[in-house]
Amino acid sequence: MNLSLKKIISILNTQEIGTPDDLTIDNISIDSRSLQNNDKTLFFALVGNNNDAHIYIKDLMLKGVRNFVVTHIPEGLEGKANFLVVKNTLEALQQVAAYYRSLFAFPIIGVTGSNGKTIVKEWLNFLLSPDYNIIRSPKSYNSQVGVPLSVLAINEQHNLGIFEAGISTVSEMDKLEKIIQPTIGILTNIGSAHDEGFESTEEKIKEKMLLFQHSKVVIFQKNELVDKCLESFSGYIPPSGAREIFSWSFTDNSATVFVSKKEHTHENIHIEYTYKGNVSDLKIPFVDDASVENVISCLSVLLYLEYDEKTIQNRIELLYPMEMRLKVKKGINNCSLIDDSYSSDFQSLKIALDFLESQKQHQKKTVVLSDIFQSGLSNEVLYSKVAELIVSNDINRVIGIGDTISILKTKLPNAVFFKDTNEFLVQLEQLNFENETILIKGARSFQFEEIVSALTEKTHETVLEINLNAISHNYNFFKSKLKPTTKMMAMVKAFGYGSGGFEIAKLLEHHKLDYLGVAFADEGISLKTAGIKLPIMVLNPENTSFSAIIQHQLEPEIYSLKGLNAFLKIAEQKKLKDFPIHIKMDTGMHRLGFEANTIDDLIATLKGNQTVKVKSILSHLATSDDLQHKDFVYYQINLFEKLSSKLMTELAINPIRHILNTSGISNFPEAQYDMVRLGIGLYGVSNDSEEQKYLENVGTLKSVISQIRTIQSGESVGYGRRFMANRESRIATIPIGYADGISRHWGNGIGFVTIKNKKAPVLGSVCMDMLMVDVTEIDCKEGDSVVIFGESPTVSYMAEQLKTIPYEILTSISQRVKRVFYRE
Repeated sequence: MNLSLKKIISILNTQEIGTPDDLTIDNISIDSRSLQNNDKTLFFALVGNNNDAHIYIKDLMLKGVRNFVVTHIPEGLEGKANFLVVKNTLEALQQVAAYYRSLFAFPIIGVTGSNGKTIVKEWLNFLLSPDYNIIRSPKSYNSQVGVPLSVLAINEQHNLGIFEAGISTVSEMDKLEKIIQPTIGILTNIGSAHDEGFESTEEKIKEKMLLFQHSKVVIFQKNELVDKCLESFSGYIPPSGAREIFSWSFTDNSATVFVSKKEHTHENIHIEYTYKGNVSDLKIPFVDDASVENVISCLSVLLYLEYDEKTIQNRIELLYPMEMRLKVKKGINNCSLIDDSYSSDFQSLKIALDFLESQKQHQKKTVVLSDIFQSGLSNEVLYSKVAELIVSNDINRVIGIGDTISILKTKLPNAVFFKDTNEFLVQLEQLNFENETILIKGARSFQFEEIVSALTEKTHETVLEINLNAISHNYNFFKSKLKPTTKMMAMVKAFGYGSGGFEIAKLLEHHKLDYLGVAFADEGISLKTAGIKLPIMVLNPENTSFSAIIQHQLEPEIYSLKGLNAFLKIAEQKKLKDFPIHIKMDTGMHRLGFEANTIDDLIATLKGNQTVKVKSILSHLATSDDLQHKDFVYYQINLFEKLSSKLMTELAINPIRHILNTSGISNFPEAQYDMVRLGIGLYGVSNDSEEQKYLENVGTLKSVISQIRTIQSGESVGYGRRFMANRESRIATIPIGYADGISRHWGNGIGFVTIKNKKAPVLGSVCMDMLMVDVTEIDCKEGDSVVIFGESPTVSYMAEQLKTIPYEILTSISQRVKRVFYRE
């Protein structure tokens, strides 16, 4: 976003208190923790029930923020910053967003409803992204705060928007409509969520429909109640003319799209749909009713946009389940788990029970259910309906957790109840979970993720456990070394150094990281497709990937004139303007980058070119981890200063500059420039033994004992008989080998694993899928857990013994090894 401060003042119809110059604001912020807060930030001090952001203004000023929208000036700060005083800072934020939205004329899809908003938004993004540069709401930013922040992220390169709008009571949607201003409206499923905020379902539908009062078309599932609401809504006519009604239905053949189900398998549903007199077939890769309805909403958009039948089929076949809901996991004692441990309302319970039926792997079905919120019903009526659902779905037993759900005692004889999650966990073993499908469904406040963790199988598979708390700790440790104005890029290349790219990127996004770094375009595309909104720099882009980089709004590192000219050619063909690129300087690494003798040609090529914008200038240190070579580091830093300054002066630009990697952050803090790049340190590894004490272990590679056998003195173990026993020995076989990333050099007594907190030496050669260890002195049994690396041995120790570096250990772990992410 780019708006002048003077323009914002006029939008808000207020007066400034201070001395603002003609500053261009490129960052709107409501989060005082954001590392993006700087001298071009306009901070809105929002006031909520539990927080008043005015108290953070002093700290923000120390970070360089000078412009604030406030309801009052905090005591002692008069004259020390620029303040725009308004009656309501949230309304002011919405006003600015509404104006900013009006600057763009491309189509905007607005999505509202009780259920399915985020899924429809994400699926539409997937279906339409090959043809559009899409701006969409991040996560579920559909609130009075989330919507304006989403819209303010629009830039000139977007040509389609998809925003969801959520409301909990009347008089909210009209505000969101002014911000989103959708040209295409989608009404998804209407359920019971937030019923308590409305006098009736009819009132709720009418309020939601206010999002479409100026839309050119409204897409919805045709039914009697919606039709009735639509009649009273028909008085709103868009300025461009009569609104088009685009309906779909399973039962009413007068709908714009009439749908009938043809075939049903365990994996997909075949439907037949009639549109404009043409009958077509479509295979939907889901079987539950909610997903099918959401797919048809997406199908309706594609039909309205005049996509052909073949394209529709090809793209819809590739749709995938959203990970945010209803995760199926392998449980203990041959159970299967359906993880819906973060939501509890009546409508979603119905959906979850449908899903349970379609995904059940055992005849016995159990539901673990918390108190149900947001039903809009009295407890007596609500739980009577729940009981009816339980009975109709043939649930074998119900485990209720909470104060009000115990009402079910009189309605369900096969139910047991606990006052809270802890009481349930204490009695877990007595509940005898075995050979059943378990739906775990609870409101967030009940922390049902602890139940999921307890019931998930942990002992019969090799997994790399990733401690997200440790990632956060290490991130904050290095962040504490930076000046308040210094940005941070975190490297998530090579599958997040073996730890999982998307999950870690998502966590860093929560921490308001400035940039992500990947090696190749496909890594960045994967993150963007998964919903990551952070800017992503591609460090080693191949010329053949430039079109995909542009399509997915990635930002390439440019390190040669050949690459620059290739990118500029494509940028000109696509008529881009100020597309962000990053210029790499070779200051001594001699790997990639522009050298001193090519700078003049680089300047000549970029001067006057408006298709690209130099977002940053960077270089890479070759010896930042070895202070014996600190003179060479200073040589690189000085050369970087010289070359980058020349480029900035000649092109009259002020980009981000960065040269420090993880070791550089600690060893050369004076060279922070505008940003640093955090790599291996994020994952808990430092080359400095003292610094290592302050980092937390992130990854623990675990397996189990498959079999234990006793061999006699003189008998051998493994290929080549490279281990010969000199005593009677107990040998444990572990199902992990070099195909999983364990070096063959780790065998023959050099390496060890940890079992029952004791070292078990690796014997003989490491096999492709197995290794053998000596457990003669360890009291263990088959099925016991084995630590391959983590706290002991550490990856640093393994690297030292194998005469390599921790990077190689971490990135060698095969993706066939399951990653399990957890929080303490």
